[in-house]
Amino acid sequence: MNEVPFTDGGGRKYGYGEFFPIELSPHAYNETIAQEYYALTKEDAGKKNFAWREDAKKGYEVTVSPENLPETINEVADSVLVDVIGCEHKGKCNEQCTVAFKLIPQELLFYRQMNLPVPRLCSNCRHYVRLKQRNPLRLWHRKCMCDYAIYQNTIKHQHHPEGRCPNEFETSYAPERPEIVYCEQCYQAEVV
Repeated sequence: MNEVPFTDGGGRKYGYGEFFPIELSPHAYNETIAQEYYALTKEDAGKKNFAWREDAKKGYEVTVSPENLPETINEVADSVLVDVIGCEHKGKCNEQCTVAFKLIPQELLFYRQMNLPVPRLCSNCRHYVRLKQRNPLRLWHRKCMCDYAIYQNTIKHQHHPEGRCPNEFETSYAPERPEIVYCEQCYQAEVV
């Protein structure tokens, strides 16, 4: 294989010991977890020679549009279990939207126990909304924000009895984020 490497459709060469070419994958890009971490559109995936699976058209007849759902769970009747609820995104997102969904009795019971409104997004869209709330897969170099002149700490910290903490570290919190980011020693002193 080093003398005669495999060449894929995009002209990339693969020699001995290298990972298999993407075109040999039995799964399309949008069916893998890679889509959750490095989201691509169908066009971008095509440019990189990745396979893409089109969703099969389902014959859902939406009986309740998301804007017609009650605002609170107390207003929701049990008849919602037979309804097909339309997703707010209407399939126009890059989140493998199912366009419509139904609630199951256990799900409705959970929403009632937790006093949560009925969702207006399908399960795939809700999953991608949760993923967007995670910190990015990147680290920034930061300085500890512990400063006695700015923040009222509960105790004096052992490693810096006065002034600003000198510690520097890598964190997944970007510098423009509003959260206060402490080094491990300051965090342990304040929280634990």
